Amino acid sequence: MLPDTPAHLPSDDVAVPPPEPSHKKPLPRFALACVLASLSMLGPFSIDAYLPAFPNIQASLHATPIEVQQTLTAYMLAFAAMVLWHGALSDAFGRRNVVLVSLVLFAIGTMGCAAASSVHYLWFFRVLQGVSAGAGVVVGRAIIRDLYADAQAARLLSMVTMIFAIAPAVAPVLGGMIVKHLDWRAIFLFLFVYTVLLFIVCYRRLPETLPPHKRQPFNPKFLARNYGSILRSPLFHMKSGVVALNFAGLFVFITAAPEMLPNQLHLGPDQFGWLFIPAVAGIFLGALAANRIAGKISFARQIGVGFGFMLAAAGCNVAFHLLHAPALPWTVAPLFFYSFGMSVVGPAATLLGLDLFPHLRGTAASCQSFSVTLLGAVVAGAIAPALGHSVLWLAYGQLAFTMLALALWLTSRVYRRMLLRHPAG
Repeated sequence: MLPDTPAHLPSDDVAVPPPEPSHKKPLPRFALACVLASLSMLGPFSIDAYLPAFPNIQASLHATPIEVQQTLTAYMLAFAAMVLWHGALSDAFGRRNVVLVSLVLFAIGTMGCAAASSVHYLWFFRVLQGVSAGAGVVVGRAIIRDLYADAQAARLLSMVTMIFAIAPAVAPVLGGMIVKHLDWRAIFLFLFVYTVLLFIVCYRRLPETLPPHKRQPFNPKFLARNYGSILRSPLFHMKSGVVALNFAGLFVFITAAPEMLPNQLHLGPDQFGWLFIPAVAGIFLGALAANRIAGKISFARQIGVGFGFMLAAAGCNVAFHLLHAPALPWTVAPLFFYSFGMSVVGPAATLLGLDLFPHLRGTAASCQSFSVTLLGAVVAGAIAPALGHSVLWLAYGQLAFTMLALALWLTSRVYRRMLLRHPAG
């Protein structure tokens, strides 16, 4: 039976129940949310903290601006390639084991970045960071759906997002302060210490939520069948694309920050908070709103509300910059409302995608994260550099990403109704 058939279609209003509880008692919900959010923070710390250090890295390693920019692209591409496998590995070997091994690899890559003597060595160790940093995000989603269903899962996912939102706000500010008073290598030393502490916490407290009898074989034939089942699902691609495109609309501004903030808004490396704090405040408050409305309205309506905020924010951003030159706070204010709407949409769209494959949630979570990260790599490597010379063009890019995401969501609704009316299709 093909994946997009009525028997496999969860409702857009609620999610399907989780599997039976783990053989190990999990952490309390808030403690688990803190641990999973801390794992997810590795990504933004790896990206946002060193953005203010680009000029220092360029001078220290005698590199060109594009070579330093490609350290971010190398990280994103490695992240995207490996994130496709974290979930399958966790489905086969257990959630906890994958998290612990990935933290060890990330610590090695981080120390290598701190010791890099050339930009080429920095590329290599950024790749090592990239292949290990995504485990927390992917396996964290699988852990949540191992333990909780429906509104409880949405609440926990939004709680993780709220705590996680601290990282994108703190990382660039902290990175700018470190660069101003110390050296760019100290950013990676700080990240190394954070990773070691996180490993200790996970080793002592993180539960295993996938008992051995529920694990999937890890062999080429079985993996090919699993990935084929997911990748043949148009609904999965549509719902994953919603999350990826919405994130790209924010990420285009984040990755353009080293070019935009100094040249368009005339801000120094310790003033990156002007961009990141409104965006992260929106992520936090949007996740809080998603947490409060979980179970009170349908997922479909929740997603519609979020898109309302995003379209209004992106449209206002374009309108302002058509009429005015970039200026604070008006250039950055729409990012608050955009990221608010993105965080309202995120938990519901993510769970609807995962629940298309309840027996392969780890693998499905990997495919979701792959789509987000691959598009992020394209944004970082090509789109942001092409648009970063103009805030107006960045606003156009954000609006285009949002409209494409909305088109995918509406198409998925129509496609799902068509499948329910015509099961043979």
